[in-house]
Amino acid sequence: MTVPLDEAVPVDPAQRRRPRLGGDPVKALLHRHRDLCERAVDSLEIAAGLEAHGITDRTAARFRHRDVFSLAEELYARTPRAQTPPAPFAGIPVDPRAVRGFGCALLPGALALGAAAAGVPWAGALAAAATVAALGWPGRAAGGRFPAGVYLLAAVVVGWAVLRHGTPLGVALAVAVGPGHLAGAVFAARARRRLAGSRALEDFADGVRPLLLGTVLLFAAAAAGAAALAAAPYAVAVPLAVLLFLTRLMLGHGAPRPAVLAGLALALLPIPAAAFLAAAGLLVPAVLALSRASAHARS
Repeated sequence: MTVPLDEAVPVDPAQRRRPRLGGDPVKALLHRHRDLCERAVDSLEIAAGLEAHGITDRTAARFRHRDVFSLAEELYARTPRAQTPPAPFAGIPVDPRAVRGFGCALLPGALALGAAAAGVPWAGALAAAATVAALGWPGRAAGGRFPAGVYLLAAVVVGWAVLRHGTPLGVALAVAVGPGHLAGAVFAARARRRLAGSRALEDFADGVRPLLLGTVLLFAAAAAGAAALAAAPYAVAVPLAVLLFLTRLMLGHGAPRPAVLAGLALALLPIPAAAFLAAAGLLVPAVLALSRASAHARS
């Protein structure tokens, strides 16, 4: 007797509901993120891009990889390229462009000190304008778009503070631009080096958080030195300089701008500790944003 085909081979109902992934689950992911994979200069950039798209180490396990970095290595290796791939990233020193830009970052302080020493009546306004301009120069915000809202609010914050506390505060903030630019460049280079040595997103984040906090503390010490040089009040100059430093870091690494705007707005509160609260408030989203690998893909 002939057995019907549908009775000859029992089928598990769960198998009927389960989608077939095929034998190569990475191929679909490669197709979905082809632009990212073809544009990347190394597997680290792919890992950062995958993280920005919400792919975690747990997600990577579904593609038969232990972490996002391992998955990114396979995607990079399987992406066709017209030329020989570059040598693997082996840890770089501070970006040479950032070193050259350090000379430009010294200009706001030099201009402010010169104007104040010459007794120019608008020395405070000049110092405030140079400080705010330095948030994106030298360099530019991630994505290349001019964050007009951030600059406008920063100008209000700095201008109001200089108006209340005098020209020395503006000079101190302008002098702190140079150390802030150098500290930001060193932080970016060390974070990039740590990205090369990490094997999991959590491992990278755990290493970058203390690096960021240490960088902020070192810059705060430099800002205190700038305040002493300009004879500005420490209680206002240091937290305000830290606030602007965090703003520059977050803009340069593509952090969400609403968090930056909220931090700057806190500095306008009519209370004596407004600058300190603003710096402390912005530090929290800065730690969250800058400990992500995607913030250091191309900073």
